[in-house]
Amino acid sequence: MECSLRFLGGCGEVGRSAVLIDDDILLDYGIKPGESSNHPAQYPLNGINPQTIIISHGHLDHCGLVPNITDIRPDIYATPITRHLTSFLAKDTLAIARRAGHVPPFYAQDINEFTRCARITDYRDPFECSGYNAELYDAGHIPGSASVLLESESGIRIFYTGDVNLADTRLLNGSEPQPKADIMIVESTYYGTDHAPRKELEQEFVDSIRETIDRGGNAIIPCFAIGRTQEILMILHKHGLHPYVDGMGVDVFKRFAQYPEYLRDSDALQRAFDNATIVKPRARSRVLRNSIIVTTAGMLNGGPALYYINRTHDDRFSKILLTGYQVEGTNGYHALNHRRMTVGKRVLHLRIAVEQYDFSAHSGDCELKKVVRRFCDLGGEIVFTMHGDRTEEFAAWAREHEVDATAPANGERFMIE
Repeated sequence: MECSLRFLGGCGEVGRSAVLIDDDILLDYGIKPGESSNHPAQYPLNGINPQTIIISHGHLDHCGLVPNITDIRPDIYATPITRHLTSFLAKDTLAIARRAGHVPPFYAQDINEFTRCARITDYRDPFECSGYNAELYDAGHIPGSASVLLESESGIRIFYTGDVNLADTRLLNGSEPQPKADIMIVESTYYGTDHAPRKELEQEFVDSIRETIDRGGNAIIPCFAIGRTQEILMILHKHGLHPYVDGMGVDVFKRFAQYPEYLRDSDALQRAFDNATIVKPRARSRVLRNSIIVTTAGMLNGGPALYYINRTHDDRFSKILLTGYQVEGTNGYHALNHRRMTVGKRVLHLRIAVEQYDFSAHSGDCELKKVVRRFCDLGGEIVFTMHGDRTEEFAAWAREHEVDATAPANGERFMIE
């Protein structure tokens, strides 16, 4: 018996992940950061009606378009916190589209239908879907994140890593050991780049903040709302720094607090938030006084970060400290590489310092290679590399280890016997 893999998005790029198995099971359905949201969908399913959707985790590039296809009434599976985050992000996406006067990718009734359709499943709890047995494994990326194992009736085992992190962070433990599989679909975000040791990175980050405060500036720390905001607040608390926190990361913290079993240390996270001062929108003008401000959004394409940077972009004593990956085309990318960004209709030329710190929740190069080596050691045969801009190189490296490896293109289909 053969199986079909069709890669709808996330190939040779970071974002809009979507993989279709046998035209019946859709693994993720996300939005690409930095692209216009003025589209009903960033890629069509072309008449395909998957019976099942499995969401690996609650980041927009993996779950952002799922409500767009709830009209076909699929069975949707996710961990409890991923289900919660997907709905939360969908409501925010809808609100942003309405404020901008864009055609939204879905409507309120679609979000309600998502909530109705979504079935909660936890790590290592088997379930059946569209002729496959499925099981989720802790991916160590954000709370509730999962890798997906599918086994067909004929015994073909497919392992989809989603976004995976083998290393422990302050917020989470690293991913659990991957299972034996015949086919692996692996992320490639940081192929070719290793992360700095976390202890050294934290110290460099904290030293830069202290230097900025000592010279009278403001340290503006844009963060992804889900995972990164909480991690950064834990680091600042550990080092005795007292920040302001503004944006969606506060609401996400409240949701994380409802699921302490998905956190490494929920009490430590609570202490970190107790250590911070939450900013109300009307109070923002009073915050920029030699302050540390942790705020959304992580790639500077929206959120309160734009307010703070608009007020400080010409201040050479202040600093923007980016804390994650910056997709090409986003404001964060342009700020880091071209020292400019767009706020509304204005192009800001930045005198404020811009630095980047690699607090990634993804595996680095050596860890990605470890994932592939383990797959091979367990008898795996076929690797597909996606979700990165160096997927071809990653596949070439994998082939050197005597495994059939391919970097698919968006829209490409493969038949596996």
